[in-house]
Amino acid sequence: VQLQASGGGSVQPGGSLRLSCVASGFTLGDYAVAWFRQAPGKEREAVSCIDTSDETPYYYYTESVKGRFTLSRDNAKNSVYLQMNNLKPEDTAVYYCIQDLDCNRLATLVPFGQGTQVTVSS
Repeated sequence: VQLQASGGGSVQPGGSLRLSCVASGFTLGDYAVAWFRQAPGKEREAVSCIDTSDETPYYYYTESVKGRFTLSRDNAKNSVYLQMNNLKPEDTAVYYCIQDLDCNRLATLVPFGQGTQVTVSS
């Protein structure tokens, strides 16, 4: 059972990246998936969450990324994606993904693994 985040990199302000969260050993489509980020010297922050277990999908975005970040999922590829547009220097962080039953416990989830580094600078 493994969840791997990838797709990070270094971009200039205004650039874009697409992060991938790929699961192995279990069906990611059965779960909600949340993205967190942590920058040096800052607290871990819940960035977004997707829950498609109900007829109406639920999406959560923290205020600072609304209109810039978009979640999607491809159950055939056992993956969830975070499209990040118009990136800003304050988006610089290590990004992690984690699965849970729903998006109601973002305050208590603790992502683990290596994460993927996103660096936005000119």
